[in-house]
Amino acid sequence: MKKMKHLSTLTAIAGLALLLTGCVQRTKSGKPYGAIYDYLAVPTQHVMSWLAEMLGGSYGWAIIAVTFIVRMVLLPMMINQSRKATVQQEKMSFVKPQMAAIQERQKNATTNDEKAAASQQMMSLYKDNGISMTGGMGCLPILIQFPIFAALYAAIQYSPALASGASGSMFMGISLGKPNLVLAAFSFIIYLLQGWLGTLGIPAEQKKSMMSMMIVSPLMIFFVSFKAPAGLGLYFFVGGIFACVQTLIIYFYRPKIRASVAEEMKKNPPKVVIEPVVPVAPKTTVTPTQTHHNNRQRNAGKQQHHHSD
Repeated sequence: MKKMKHLSTLTAIAGLALLLTGCVQRTKSGKPYGAIYDYLAVPTQHVMSWLAEMLGGSYGWAIIAVTFIVRMVLLPMMINQSRKATVQQEKMSFVKPQMAAIQERQKNATTNDEKAAASQQMMSLYKDNGISMTGGMGCLPILIQFPIFAALYAAIQYSPALASGASGSMFMGISLGKPNLVLAAFSFIIYLLQGWLGTLGIPAEQKKSMMSMMIVSPLMIFFVSFKAPAGLGLYFFVGGIFACVQTLIIYFYRPKIRASVAEEMKKNPPKVVIEPVVPVAPKTTVTPTQTHHNNRQRNAGKQQHHHSD
């Protein structure tokens, strides 16, 4: 579930980045124009310029301030969404035997009717036990981030101050108006760390399904950061720090969530849609040698008992 969440979020961000590169148009003289630039980029540029003046003329600190404000506003909502996803994960563990039985039925289905019946059972298992098919993730935080990301992307990409290489466009020796490998690498590392933190305290089988996204998600961030001006990489890096904090909050809160779900399942046990498959212990094959050895032991026991009498 969490894998799906990360994939949908980062795929959307990467797709939006590619979309924005073509949405902002330029005149023959090179001046940008269009709805995204006029209504998103320009106001954001004004905010960044105002913050830069307040923070010693540094656009780097202005971008960090914008990121901090945005993330602090979104943090309660993001934590709530992560909590809901965690609740769904814990509920899934209670219906895992039934899910395994349905998956086995899907695997062995030979006709379309059998496959459809198995799929219907899976949907009923989710619905009857109050489990979301999307893992509890909501679209609202992602939708809110879209215009913010679009505004920052276009504002940084087409900022006259950053493009001119003015003194305020330099941050820690990095030109924020040009792509920078260092910031892209830092963004990759911080989201790789966030992915690893997300695997703490979860079952081993879920970790295996998340391992690929631990690499894919940071790589997507790296690709977008490396292609865009370094100012956007700075936004990703600082945002990644907030993502790590959010993940740690959920990690420390997970035992309480697990106990709450266990109590709920105790009061309202999972509804049975299909009987779980009970593994049958393999039969032990007795060889002639083993039979002879067992008989000798029994005879020896009888003789010992006879002598004792």
